[in-house]
Amino acid sequence: MVRPEDTRYPAGKSFAWGLQHVFTMYGGIIAPPLIIGAAAGLSAAALGMLVTAALFVSGCATLLQSLGVPGFGSRLPLVQGVSFAGVATMVTLVTGGGGLPVVFGAVIVSSLIGLLIAPLFAHIIRFFPPVVTGTVITVIGLSLIPVAARWAMGGNPAAPGWGSPGNIGLAALTLAVVLLLNRFGNGAIKRVAVLAAMVLGTLFAALSGKAHFSTVLNGDWVALPGVLSFGMPVFDVAAILSMTLIVLVLLTETTAGLIAIGEIVGTPVDGKRIASGLRADMLTSALSPLFNSFPQSAFAQNIGLVAITGIKSRYVVAAGGVILVLLGCLPVLGRIVAAVPAPVLGGAGVVLFGTVAASGIRTLAKVEYRENMNLVVVATSIAFGMIPVVVPSFYDQFPGWVRTIFHSGISAACLVSVVLNIVFNSVSRRPVRLAEQPGREN
Repeated sequence: MVRPEDTRYPAGKSFAWGLQHVFTMYGGIIAPPLIIGAAAGLSAAALGMLVTAALFVSGCATLLQSLGVPGFGSRLPLVQGVSFAGVATMVTLVTGGGGLPVVFGAVIVSSLIGLLIAPLFAHIIRFFPPVVTGTVITVIGLSLIPVAARWAMGGNPAAPGWGSPGNIGLAALTLAVVLLLNRFGNGAIKRVAVLAAMVLGTLFAALSGKAHFSTVLNGDWVALPGVLSFGMPVFDVAAILSMTLIVLVLLTETTAGLIAIGEIVGTPVDGKRIASGLRADMLTSALSPLFNSFPQSAFAQNIGLVAITGIKSRYVVAAGGVILVLLGCLPVLGRIVAAVPAPVLGGAGVVLFGTVAASGIRTLAKVEYRENMNLVVVATSIAFGMIPVVVPSFYDQFPGWVRTIFHSGISAACLVSVVLNIVFNSVSRRPVRLAEQPGREN
């Protein structure tokens, strides 16, 4: 039997659906290089180089993850992109006097360490019954809702019109189109509902003066990614140790993403598959500094797109990876995608990210809550996952390693739910039944 993720579609449909993935994650993928580059005091041209490098590397990482080669890649519809988890640490390193070479050196070594320990993470799959996977998937969706809200308000608090009725109205219009197409459209229309809504929202924004394409043709049309454009990496021990903590968070988040996408697609995700996915994650992270980019991880927002469209093919995600590679080599295409207003992304993000949370709730509905501590496990884990989302400064007075681990709501929820499940639902006393394993239906 053909697995759901191995379904193939005509090239035209695959690239149209792949473009939806690119639109969905574009804002998230360019934010880290912009923040780090600005902290490094780079010029506009150098910032542009970091952005195109991020697109190129993320496209290559997505292709490796979705298509796979022996030992590397989960062969699941999982989009890879520059992770936001390490931004704060990398900004600290880049402003500490070493600049980008210190960051790149730390990323290379810490990612190689992550590559070595990836098989160890693969063995934790038995600690992820539905009470854990459902909690983590729910937190992934809930932690992304503020992102959608910020996009809907305008994307940048310093920009004119932040939170204005016009911006939020544009987001609401985009959301309404998504809902209407899903309600009244046929199967083909539903599968491109998000893309169609973003195109219509952008056209409306252009007519109302909220989207501008005047600068799209300015600048280079073709620009191949450079290699070590900011100098040779510098290997600083303290920086490497700091980034190694980030890598542990990335391994945890990608593991959660692999389990989540397996649950949504309806395909088994075992230890071998997790190990292959993590190896792909760490290999591309280790190589990314050579092309002037940063660590990679699974993009949770695209998991929501898979859930809402029902398009589970990894080849569609691979088509999105090809588009990302082209965007990295053709800056003019990147400028076109960048012209999509943030409120349009916010309107689509509300339903996409909410769908991820709903998928987690659906998994939690399978959990038995009588005569056990599962309700406490779920409640406490979701609370820990939401703390850094609702109060980002909660852990500011704690040691650096605590902030690194718990500042990410996803990694916090993952860690707390695994530990509480072991403590309260002793694995040694109650082995996980086959029907409870992630990717299996009860």
